[in-house]
Amino acid sequence: MRVLLAEDQAMLRGALRALLEVDPGIEVAFDVGDGAAAVELVRAHRIDVVLMDLRMPRLDGVRATAEITRLAPATRVLVLTTFDADELVVAAIRAGACGYVTKDIRPAALRQAVLDVADGSAALAPGVAEKVIGLLRQAPVADPDALAPLTAREREIFGLIVAGRSNDEIGAKLHLTRNTVKTHVRAVLGKLGLRDRVHAVIYAYEHGVAPRDGFLSPPRISP
Repeated sequence: MRVLLAEDQAMLRGALRALLEVDPGIEVAFDVGDGAAAVELVRAHRIDVVLMDLRMPRLDGVRATAEITRLAPATRVLVLTTFDADELVVAAIRAGACGYVTKDIRPAALRQAVLDVADGSAALAPGVAEKVIGLLRQAPVADPDALAPLTAREREIFGLIVAGRSNDEIGAKLHLTRNTVKTHVRAVLGKLGLRDRVHAVIYAYEHGVAPRDGFLSPPRISP
């Protein structure tokens, strides 16, 4: 897996490179000190995951994330920041970031987060999801058509995704095989035009269809 580090502090970039390359499955292909350089490297090379700081010179992490996800939809962006959760984090996720971890994360957890993002199964760091959701919630009005493209089974899957359940947990809950769950998850994300699980959470809260007790209530039918 090819990783690009975008962090304006050279010493931290070196430390991150060393921490990540402990895993033989991770290659840090490039490390740069600003968002503009990150965008140019993604434009020119195959990069699987960008580990992106938010506050950098020339081009900040939010705008760099938006440009990278536009240029290379298959490239995943994992935000790395000192901030627990603020408007910048929400903006980065809206721009296409697939996950978010803080700089005090344990080395093994950081490596796992990068692997999870590459696999498409990333979630927000523990404790962060609630904070980000709190910024998104703002008493949304339920959209009766938000889940119209989904079947009844897919709505169950969607609810469990938003509740933070893994594929194995979803399978155990619904008595489905892991491969069947993966097929359903792909269908749900595809029908709703979502990049990944993180954006499913955003979609749920922005449209007022967040799950109760791990399941979604049946959506109202439009007249």
